[in-house]
Amino acid sequence: MSLPKTLAEDVARNLVMVARLIDEDPEEAYAYSRIALRLASRVAAVREAAGFAAYATQKYAEALAEFRASRRMTGSVELWPVMADCERGLGRPERAMAMAGEPEVQKLDKAGQVEMRLVAAGARRDMGQIDAAIVTLQSPELASNSIQPWTPRLRYAYADALLEAGREDEAREWFGKALEADKDGSTDASDRLAELDGVEFVDALGDDEAVEVVQSVEDDADDEGDERDADTDRRGDGADNA
Repeated sequence: MSLPKTLAEDVARNLVMVARLIDEDPEEAYAYSRIALRLASRVAAVREAAGFAAYATQKYAEALAEFRASRRMTGSVELWPVMADCERGLGRPERAMAMAGEPEVQKLDKAGQVEMRLVAAGARRDMGQIDAAIVTLQSPELASNSIQPWTPRLRYAYADALLEAGREDEAREWFGKALEADKDGSTDASDRLAELDGVEFVDALGDDEAVEVVQSVEDDADDEGDERDADTDRRGDGADNA
């Protein structure tokens, strides 16, 4: 659907703000998505952006409705995994599992299929089926040494499921593998490893002590500056007397 130029520019500006803010300020991103939605609710990209903004703010029913609308407009199955995850968010893991078995999954690209596997494993865990969740995550993508965009999250999810099942040694191994693949820090695998190893990170100084140290350093710097000024004055006096 085409929009008049001025309206299209207004919509585009709001969508840019959604993309820019969705990670750091999802509530603000959601507000911009609602403006775009009021301006152009018949544009699939607007419905998709509104869906992701609602999803980021845990408004799962609203997100699911927007994703469904976008899918009707485009016919694409790309949003299938996140739609299934919305079902999980609504407390309906059995529906997410049903979606994992639908023909749409076979039409997803590799990244989409891995994402669907992650959602299905999460749904198994929601239903208390931890062993089934572990089996769901076991796949060629998990076993591969090739690092792909989904690798850190897949390994992390597997480690987390192993830990829930009480298989701590295996969990430690897979948190380590997740960390190796996680160059962008998309998971907290390093923190989970430290927790398993009994390492606790604490501030060496309390807030008041830290302020005192900073003040002490500043005072020392001021004293050194005063001493340098005094030395300069004395050298100046000596030159004048000469």
